[in-house]
Amino acid sequence: VGHCHPDIVKAAHEQNQLLNTNSRYLHDNLVDYAERLSKTLPEKLCIFYFLNSGSEANDLALRLARQYTKHEDVIVLDHAYHGHLTSLIDISPYKFRNLEGQKEWVHVAPVPDTYRGLYREDHEDSVTAYADEVRNIIEHAHKRGRKIAAFFVESLPSVGGQIIPPAGYFQKVAEHVHKAGGVFIADEIQVGFGRVGKHFWAFQLQGEDFIPDIVTMGKPIGNGHPLACVATTKEIAEAFAATGVEYFNTFGGNPVSCAIGLAVLDVIEKENLQAHATEVGNFLMKTLKEQQIKHPIIGDVRGCGLFIGVDLIK
Repeated sequence: VGHCHPDIVKAAHEQNQLLNTNSRYLHDNLVDYAERLSKTLPEKLCIFYFLNSGSEANDLALRLARQYTKHEDVIVLDHAYHGHLTSLIDISPYKFRNLEGQKEWVHVAPVPDTYRGLYREDHEDSVTAYADEVRNIIEHAHKRGRKIAAFFVESLPSVGGQIIPPAGYFQKVAEHVHKAGGVFIADEIQVGFGRVGKHFWAFQLQGEDFIPDIVTMGKPIGNGHPLACVATTKEIAEAFAATGVEYFNTFGGNPVSCAIGLAVLDVIEKENLQAHATEVGNFLMKTLKEQQIKHPIIGDVRGCGLFIGVDLIK
């Protein structure tokens, strides 16, 4: 919503003057914010955990998935980056390839990239072909006695190259993952909150019939303030609570963070930022495509809203 947006600064300042406590203390802001956020998501994603960073959110998503499924293994896309905690470096090929390498419980699927990837625009059914790669990974894992807890993916792979997965890919992957007893985790940390313009969440680009089991949020959620969230279903949350070990985060969901979160949602709505992302994004795509015609070094221009990639080639 922009650097030092006056509405956000005001909300933070006013709440700071009143009260900021650790989140064991009840405060209306937490409930108000959760309710407000829930209106942007499909109905079944109705349980919210608040945290301080996207990395914390992804780490909790991993814990939720493992507790619910009682499985350990995770499937990720090649070149993915999901955060800086040890658990997330382990599921980030972008990082682990230069560090300790791939753990035996991590499985890497090819990025559904129809420009440079395994199956390209000229393939008769790239959606099924890419989803079948995930199915093959699951079958191979099962033969080795491994069990899949989650398919963990950015709704639009960003570090992996500003990729727009073909519509229908998530549905087919979710089918294979659910059949294997796993859950589908959509990482919206870079791409959520209206950035794609047409929708509030990037996973919605896949179609109305697709709903992830867990969604993680960070970055734009607090406009620079350390705020993050995990949204999930009642079933998953109940399985997590059944351990008797409650989830607690000292500052996650504190009154000031929630006041800022509410102000961010207000600004997005009041200033029509989703429509703005669509309009500016369309203009950018159009002008970049005009450049593509003039310059052979521009191989591909792809994107949605204000998530745009220009692929330079030799």
